[in-house]
Amino acid sequence: MSSIETQSLHSAEAGHWGAEVRSDLHVALEARDSGGIEILLESRVAPYYGGAIMEQARVVLAELEVKHARVAIHDEGALPPTIGARIEAAARSAGIVLEKRWLPEKHPLPAPSLKDRLRRSRLYLPGSEPKYYINAALHAPDAVILDLEDSVHRDEKGAARILVRNTLRAVDFGSCERMVRINQLPLGLEDLAEIVGESPDLILIPKVERPEQVVEVDRMIGEIKSRHGITRPIWIMPILESALGIENAFFVAAASENVAALTIGLEDYTADLGVAKTREGHESQYARARVVNAAHAAGVQAIDSAFGDVGDLDGLRRWGEASRAMGFEGMGCVHPGQIRVIHEAFRPTAAEIDKAQRIVAAFEEAQKKGLAVVSLGSRMIDPPAVHRALKLVERAKAMGAIS
Repeated sequence: MSSIETQSLHSAEAGHWGAEVRSDLHVALEARDSGGIEILLESRVAPYYGGAIMEQARVVLAELEVKHARVAIHDEGALPPTIGARIEAAARSAGIVLEKRWLPEKHPLPAPSLKDRLRRSRLYLPGSEPKYYINAALHAPDAVILDLEDSVHRDEKGAARILVRNTLRAVDFGSCERMVRINQLPLGLEDLAEIVGESPDLILIPKVERPEQVVEVDRMIGEIKSRHGITRPIWIMPILESALGIENAFFVAAASENVAALTIGLEDYTADLGVAKTREGHESQYARARVVNAAHAAGVQAIDSAFGDVGDLDGLRRWGEASRAMGFEGMGCVHPGQIRVIHEAFRPTAAEIDKAQRIVAAFEEAQKKGLAVVSLGSRMIDPPAVHRALKLVERAKAMGAIS
Protein backbone atom coordinates (compact mmCIF):
# COMPACT_ATOMS: atom_id res chain seq x y z
CA MET A 1 0.00 0.00 0.00
CA SER A 2 1.31 3.45 -0.82
CA SER A 3 2.54 5.58 2.06
CA ILE A 4 0.29 8.41 0.90
CA GLU A 5 -3.43 8.61 0.56
CA THR A 6 -5.45 11.04 -1.49
CA GLN A 7 -8.11 12.57 0.76
CA SER A 8 -9.56 14.83 -1.90
CA LEU A 9 -8.14 15.40 -5.33
CA HIS A 10 -7.82 19.12 -5.94
CA SER A 11 -5.26 21.82 -6.65
CA ALA A 12 -3.35 24.11 -4.35
CA GLU A 13 -0.73 26.85 -4.59
CA ALA A 14 2.30 27.94 -2.58
CA GLY A 15 4.89 30.68 -2.95
CA HIS A 16 5.02 33.94 -4.85
CA TRP A 17 5.94 35.29 -8.26
CA GLY A 18 5.95 38.69 -9.91
CA ALA A 19 8.09 41.71 -10.68
CA GLU A 20 8.90 42.45 -7.03
CA VAL A 21 9.58 38.84 -6.04
CA ARG A 22 13.11 37.49 -5.66
CA SER A 23 14.56 34.17 -4.52
CA ASP A 24 11.13 32.52 -4.50
CA LEU A 25 8.90 30.53 -6.78
CA HIS A 26 5.20 29.84 -7.18
CA VAL A 27 3.95 26.28 -7.35
CA ALA A 28 0.48 25.27 -8.53
CA LEU A 29 -0.04 21.56 -7.86
CA GLU A 30 -3.02 19.55 -9.02
CA ALA A 31 -3.35 16.17 -7.33
CA ARG A 32 -4.50 13.32 -9.60
CA ASP A 33 -5.41 9.70 -9.14
CA SER A 34 -3.48 8.59 -12.23
CA GLY A 35 -1.29 9.82 -15.05
CA GLY A 36 2.04 10.10 -13.25
CA ILE A 37 3.95 13.35 -12.80
CA GLU A 38 3.75 16.28 -15.20
CA ILE A 39 5.95 19.33 -14.54
CA LEU A 40 5.70 22.67 -16.34
CA LEU A 41 8.36 25.32 -15.70
CA GLU A 42 8.53 29.02 -16.42
CA SER A 43 11.74 30.81 -15.41
CA ARG A 44 13.91 33.66 -16.64
CA VAL A 45 16.93 31.50 -15.93
CA ALA A 46 15.52 28.37 -17.59
CA PRO A 47 18.34 28.20 -20.19
CA TYR A 48 20.88 27.92 -17.37
CA TYR A 49 19.10 26.30 -14.44
CA GLY A 50 15.86 24.93 -15.89
CA GLY A 51 17.14 21.37 -15.98
CA ALA A 52 18.31 21.52 -12.37
CA ILE A 53 14.97 22.96 -11.21
CA MET A 54 13.01 20.27 -13.05
CA GLU A 55 15.26 17.55 -11.64
CA GLN A 56 14.90 18.83 -8.11
CA ALA A 57 11.13 19.01 -8.48
CA ARG A 58 11.06 15.36 -9.51
CA VAL A 59 13.35 14.39 -6.63
CA VAL A 60 11.19 16.27 -4.10
CA LEU A 61 7.96 14.69 -5.39
CA ALA A 62 9.54 11.25 -5.33
CA GLU A 63 10.81 11.76 -1.78
CA LEU A 64 7.34 12.86 -0.72
CA GLU A 65 5.95 9.81 -2.55
CA VAL A 66 3.62 11.91 -4.67
CA LYS A 67 3.02 9.68 -7.68
CA HIS A 68 0.35 11.49 -9.70
CA ALA A 69 0.24 15.26 -10.04
CA ARG A 70 0.44 18.14 -12.47
CA VAL A 71 2.90 20.74 -11.17
CA ALA A 72 3.25 24.21 -12.69
CA ILE A 73 6.29 26.15 -11.45
CA HIS A 74 6.95 29.86 -11.95
CA ASP A 75 10.50 30.47 -10.76
CA GLU A 76 11.88 33.81 -9.54
CA GLY A 77 15.42 32.69 -8.70
CA ALA A 78 14.61 30.31 -5.86
CA LEU A 79 17.34 28.26 -4.22
CA PRO A 80 16.91 24.52 -3.54
CA PRO A 81 15.62 24.83 0.08
CA THR A 82 12.87 27.16 -1.12
CA ILE A 83 11.98 25.03 -4.14
CA GLY A 84 11.52 21.99 -1.92
CA ALA A 85 9.54 23.93 0.68
CA ARG A 86 7.12 25.37 -1.87
CA ILE A 87 6.47 22.01 -3.54
CA GLU A 88 5.91 20.30 -0.19
CA ALA A 89 3.56 23.07 0.98
CA ALA A 90 1.51 22.86 -2.21
CA ALA A 91 1.27 19.07 -1.92
CA ARG A 92 0.03 19.28 1.64
CA SER A 93 -2.51 21.96 0.76
CA ALA A 94 -3.76 19.87 -2.16
CA GLY A 95 -5.06 17.28 0.28
CA ILE A 96 -2.21 14.80 -0.03
CA VAL A 97 -1.30 13.16 3.27
CA LEU A 98 2.47 13.09 3.41
CA GLU A 99 4.25 10.61 5.64
CA LYS A 100 7.65 11.84 4.53
CA ARG A 101 9.33 15.21 4.12
CA TRP A 102 11.92 16.46 1.68
CA LEU A 103 14.83 18.03 3.51
CA PRO A 104 17.66 20.00 1.87
CA GLU A 105 21.29 19.18 2.48
CA LYS A 106 22.11 20.07 6.05
CA HIS A 107 24.52 22.94 6.66
CA PRO A 108 26.82 22.36 9.67
CA LEU A 109 25.29 23.83 12.80
CA PRO A 110 27.07 26.76 14.44
CA ALA A 111 28.36 26.45 17.99
CA PRO A 112 25.58 26.24 20.58
CA SER A 113 24.28 29.61 21.70
CA LEU A 114 25.19 30.71 25.22
CA LYS A 115 22.36 31.70 27.53
CA ASP A 116 23.87 35.12 28.26
CA ARG A 117 25.34 35.80 24.83
CA LEU A 118 25.32 39.28 23.31
CA ARG A 119 21.81 40.19 22.12
CA ARG A 120 21.98 43.90 21.27
CA SER A 121 20.07 43.53 18.01
CA ARG A 122 17.70 40.97 16.58
CA LEU A 123 16.58 41.46 12.98
CA TYR A 124 13.06 40.37 12.05
CA LEU A 125 12.79 38.46 8.75
CA PRO A 126 9.30 37.59 7.43
CA GLY A 127 8.90 33.82 7.49
CA SER A 128 7.21 33.73 4.09
CA GLU A 129 9.82 35.83 2.23
CA PRO A 130 12.99 33.88 1.38
CA LYS A 131 14.57 36.88 -0.37
CA TYR A 132 15.51 38.30 3.04
CA TYR A 133 17.34 35.19 4.26
CA ILE A 134 20.31 34.89 1.95
CA ASN A 135 22.15 38.10 2.85
CA ALA A 136 20.79 38.71 6.36
CA ALA A 137 24.06 37.80 8.06
CA LEU A 138 25.97 40.40 6.01
CA HIS A 139 24.24 43.12 8.04
CA ALA A 140 25.82 41.63 11.20
CA PRO A 141 22.91 41.68 13.66
CA ASP A 142 23.50 39.69 16.82
CA ALA A 143 20.47 37.57 15.91
CA VAL A 144 18.04 36.97 13.08
CA ILE A 145 14.38 36.17 13.76
CA LEU A 146 12.60 33.98 11.25
CA ASP A 147 9.11 35.26 11.98
CA LEU A 148 6.06 33.02 11.69
CA GLU A 149 3.65 35.37 13.46
CA ASP A 150 2.68 38.93 12.55
CA SER A 151 4.59 39.17 9.26
CA VAL A 152 2.92 36.07 7.78
CA HIS A 153 -0.62 36.12 6.39
CA ARG A 154 -2.91 33.61 8.07
CA ASP A 155 -3.36 31.71 4.78
CA GLU A 156 0.42 31.18 4.50
CA LYS A 157 1.18 29.93 8.01
CA GLY A 158 1.65 26.30 6.98
CA ALA A 159 3.83 27.13 3.98
CA ALA A 160 5.93 29.54 6.02
CA ARG A 161 6.80 27.02 8.71
CA ILE A 162 8.04 24.56 6.06
CA LEU A 163 10.14 27.33 4.51
CA VAL A 164 11.55 28.30 7.91
CA ARG A 165 12.32 24.64 8.65
CA ASN A 166 14.33 24.30 5.43
CA THR A 167 16.02 27.66 6.04
CA LEU A 168 17.19 26.64 9.51
CA ARG A 169 18.58 23.47 8.00
CA ALA A 170 20.32 24.86 4.95
CA VAL A 171 21.11 28.60 5.25
CA ASP A 172 24.32 29.85 6.83
CA PHE A 173 23.61 32.81 9.12
CA GLY A 174 27.22 33.08 10.22
CA SER A 175 27.67 34.25 13.80
CA CYS A 176 24.04 35.39 14.13
CA GLU A 177 21.91 33.65 16.72
CA ARG A 178 19.10 31.81 14.88
CA MET A 179 15.77 32.73 16.45
CA VAL A 180 12.22 31.81 15.44
CA ARG A 181 9.12 33.68 16.56
CA ILE A 182 6.31 31.14 16.61
CA ASN A 183 2.63 31.98 16.48
CA GLN A 184 0.50 32.64 19.51
CA LEU A 185 -0.44 29.42 21.28
CA PRO A 186 -1.94 26.98 20.49
CA LEU A 187 -1.02 27.50 16.80
CA GLY A 188 2.59 27.97 17.83
CA LEU A 189 2.77 24.33 18.91
CA GLU A 190 2.37 23.34 15.25
CA ASP A 191 5.31 25.59 14.45
CA LEU A 192 7.42 23.86 17.10
CA ALA A 193 6.58 20.43 15.69
CA GLU A 194 7.99 21.50 12.32
CA ILE A 195 11.07 23.53 13.29
CA VAL A 196 12.55 22.27 16.58
CA GLY A 197 14.13 19.27 14.85
CA GLU A 198 16.37 21.71 12.97
CA SER A 199 17.84 23.11 16.21
CA PRO A 200 17.00 26.82 16.28
CA ASP A 201 18.97 28.62 18.97
CA LEU A 202 16.03 30.43 20.54
CA ILE A 203 12.23 30.44 20.36
CA LEU A 204 10.27 33.67 20.87
CA ILE A 205 6.77 33.13 22.26
CA PRO A 206 4.41 36.00 21.44
CA LYS A 207 1.63 37.36 23.65
CA VAL A 208 2.63 35.51 26.79
CA GLU A 209 0.43 36.28 29.79
CA ARG A 210 0.96 33.30 32.10
CA PRO A 211 3.96 31.16 33.09
CA GLU A 212 2.02 28.05 32.08
CA GLN A 213 2.42 29.07 28.43
CA VAL A 214 6.20 29.04 28.78
CA VAL A 215 6.07 25.69 30.55
CA GLU A 216 3.99 24.21 27.72
CA VAL A 217 6.42 25.40 25.06
CA ASP A 218 9.43 24.26 27.09
CA ARG A 219 7.91 20.81 27.58
CA MET A 220 7.22 20.38 23.87
CA ILE A 221 10.70 21.56 22.90
CA GLY A 222 12.17 19.03 25.33
CA GLU A 223 10.08 16.19 23.91
CA ILE A 224 11.05 16.98 20.32
CA LYS A 225 14.72 17.36 21.23
CA SER A 226 14.66 13.97 22.91
CA ARG A 227 12.97 12.38 19.90
CA HIS A 228 15.60 13.81 17.53
CA GLY A 229 18.56 13.22 19.84
CA ILE A 230 19.27 16.96 20.11
CA THR A 231 21.50 17.84 23.06
CA ARG A 232 22.29 21.50 22.33
CA PRO A 233 20.22 24.11 24.19
CA ILE A 234 17.20 25.83 22.67
CA TRP A 235 16.51 28.97 24.66
CA ILE A 236 13.19 30.76 25.13
CA MET A 237 12.33 34.47 25.02
CA PRO A 238 8.75 35.26 26.08
CA ILE A 239 7.22 38.44 24.62
CA LEU A 240 4.91 40.34 26.97
CA GLU A 241 2.27 42.23 24.98
CA SER A 242 -0.60 42.92 27.38
CA ALA A 243 -1.31 44.46 30.76
CA LEU A 244 -1.76 40.99 32.26
CA GLY A 245 1.52 39.79 30.79
CA ILE A 246 3.34 42.75 32.33
CA GLU A 247 1.81 42.10 35.75
CA ASN A 248 3.00 38.47 35.55
CA ALA A 249 6.44 39.41 34.21
CA PHE A 250 8.56 37.83 36.94
CA PHE A 251 6.60 34.56 36.99
CA VAL A 252 6.91 34.30 33.20
CA ALA A 253 10.66 35.00 33.29
CA ALA A 254 11.19 32.44 36.04
CA ALA A 255 8.95 29.74 34.50
CA SER A 256 11.85 27.71 33.07
CA GLU A 257 15.61 27.57 33.33
CA ASN A 258 15.60 27.69 29.53
CA VAL A 259 14.25 31.25 29.51
CA ALA A 260 17.27 33.32 28.46
CA ALA A 261 15.62 36.71 28.02
CA LEU A 262 12.38 38.60 28.49
CA THR A 263 11.06 41.20 26.07
CA ILE A 264 8.05 43.40 25.40
CA GLY A 265 5.95 44.11 22.32
CA LEU A 266 4.85 47.73 22.53
CA GLU A 267 2.40 47.80 19.61
CA ASP A 268 0.13 45.20 21.16
CA TYR A 269 0.74 46.43 24.69
CA THR A 270 -0.37 49.99 23.95
CA ALA A 271 -3.33 48.64 21.99
CA ASP A 272 -4.30 46.60 25.04
CA LEU A 273 -4.18 49.77 27.13
CA GLY A 274 -6.17 51.64 24.50
CA VAL A 275 -3.56 54.39 24.19
CA ALA A 276 -1.39 55.68 21.35
CA LYS A 277 2.22 54.52 21.09
CA THR A 278 4.36 57.66 21.10
CA ARG A 279 7.96 58.41 20.17
CA GLU A 280 8.74 59.46 23.75
CA GLY A 281 7.29 56.24 25.21
CA HIS A 282 5.86 57.75 28.40
CA GLU A 283 2.80 55.49 28.08
CA SER A 284 4.99 52.36 28.28
CA GLN A 285 7.55 53.51 30.86
CA TYR A 286 5.99 51.48 33.67
CA ALA A 287 5.77 48.32 31.56
CA ARG A 288 9.33 48.56 30.29
CA ALA A 289 10.67 49.18 33.80
CA ARG A 290 8.68 46.19 35.01
CA VAL A 291 10.24 44.00 32.32
CA VAL A 292 13.75 45.12 33.29
CA ASN A 293 13.14 44.51 36.98
CA ALA A 294 11.47 41.12 36.45
CA ALA A 295 14.21 39.94 34.08
CA HIS A 296 17.01 40.90 36.46
CA ALA A 297 15.15 39.36 39.40
CA ALA A 298 14.87 36.10 37.46
CA GLY A 299 18.50 36.26 36.29
CA VAL A 300 17.77 36.64 32.58
CA GLN A 301 18.35 39.37 30.01
CA ALA A 302 15.94 42.26 29.52
CA ILE A 303 15.44 43.04 25.83
CA ASP A 304 13.48 46.06 24.62
CA SER A 305 10.86 46.26 21.87
CA ALA A 306 11.60 47.19 18.27
CA PHE A 307 11.56 50.84 17.11
CA GLY A 308 9.07 50.97 14.27
CA ASP A 309 10.02 54.17 12.43
CA VAL A 310 12.84 52.96 10.16
CA GLY A 311 13.43 56.46 8.78
CA ASP A 312 14.04 58.12 12.15
CA LEU A 313 17.58 57.08 13.03
CA ASP A 314 18.05 59.97 15.48
CA GLY A 315 14.93 58.89 17.33
CA LEU A 316 16.19 55.30 17.29
CA ARG A 317 19.51 56.38 18.79
CA ARG A 318 17.79 58.30 21.58
CA TRP A 319 15.49 55.37 22.27
CA GLY A 320 18.38 52.90 22.34
CA GLU A 321 20.48 55.04 24.68
CA ALA A 322 17.53 55.50 27.04
CA SER A 323 16.82 51.78 26.82
CA ARG A 324 20.36 50.89 27.83
CA ALA A 325 20.18 53.39 30.70
CA MET A 326 17.05 51.61 31.97
CA GLY A 327 18.85 48.27 32.10
CA PHE A 328 17.92 46.68 28.77
CA GLU A 329 20.68 44.79 26.96
CA GLY A 330 19.31 45.04 23.42
CA MET A 331 16.24 45.59 21.26
CA GLY A 332 14.54 44.40 18.12
CA CYS A 333 14.98 45.90 14.67
CA VAL A 334 12.76 45.75 11.61
CA HIS A 335 15.27 47.01 9.02
CA PRO A 336 19.00 46.33 8.51
CA GLY A 337 19.67 50.08 8.55
CA GLN A 338 18.83 50.13 12.26
CA ILE A 339 21.49 47.65 13.32
CA ARG A 340 24.54 49.93 13.40
CA VAL A 341 22.67 52.63 15.34
CA ILE A 342 21.43 50.09 17.89
CA HIS A 343 24.91 48.68 18.40
CA GLU A 344 26.29 52.15 18.96
CA ALA A 345 23.50 53.00 21.41
CA PHE A 346 24.21 49.91 23.51
CA ARG A 347 27.98 50.39 23.41
CA PRO A 348 29.50 51.59 26.71
CA THR A 349 31.18 54.98 26.49
CA ALA A 350 34.96 55.30 26.69
CA ALA A 351 34.62 56.88 30.14
CA GLU A 352 32.43 54.02 31.38
CA ILE A 353 34.87 51.43 30.08
CA ASP A 354 37.86 53.21 31.63
CA LYS A 355 36.20 53.44 35.03
CA ALA A 356 35.08 49.81 34.90
CA GLN A 357 38.57 48.64 33.96
CA ARG A 358 40.09 50.55 36.87
CA ILE A 359 37.57 49.01 39.27
CA VAL A 360 38.27 45.53 37.90
CA ALA A 361 42.03 46.10 38.21
CA ALA A 362 41.57 47.24 41.84
CA PHE A 363 39.41 44.21 42.55
CA GLU A 364 41.99 41.82 41.08
CA GLU A 365 44.77 43.50 43.07
CA ALA A 366 42.74 43.14 46.28
CA GLN A 367 42.15 39.47 45.48
CA LYS A 368 45.89 38.89 45.05
CA LYS A 369 46.57 40.51 48.41
CA GLY A 370 43.81 38.59 50.13
CA LEU A 371 41.94 41.79 50.96
CA ALA A 372 38.19 41.77 51.43
CA VAL A 373 37.91 45.50 50.78
CA VAL A 374 38.39 46.98 47.30
CA SER A 375 39.56 50.57 47.08
CA LEU A 376 40.13 52.86 44.14
CA GLY A 377 42.19 55.84 45.21
CA SER A 378 40.49 57.20 48.34
CA ARG A 379 37.14 55.56 47.53
CA MET A 380 35.89 52.22 48.80
CA ILE A 381 34.23 50.10 46.10
CA ASP A 382 31.31 47.98 47.28
CA PRO A 383 30.60 44.48 45.83
CA PRO A 384 27.67 45.57 43.60
CA ALA A 385 29.90 48.16 41.90
CA VAL A 386 32.56 45.50 41.33
CA HIS A 387 29.97 43.13 39.87
CA ARG A 388 28.63 45.87 37.60
CA ALA A 389 32.16 46.73 36.41
CA LEU A 390 33.02 43.09 35.71
CA LYS A 391 29.88 42.69 33.61
CA LEU A 392 30.49 45.92 31.70
CA VAL A 393 34.06 44.91 30.86
CA GLU A 394 32.88 41.47 29.75
CA ARG A 395 30.21 43.01 27.51
CA ALA A 396 32.64 45.58 26.11
CA LYS A 397 35.00 42.77 25.12
CA ALA A 398 32.15 40.89 23.44
CA MET A 399 31.29 44.04 21.47
CA GLY A 400 34.91 44.56 20.44
CA ALA A 401 35.09 47.84 22.36
CA ILE A 402 38.20 46.58 24.18
CA SER A 403 40.62 43.77 23.43
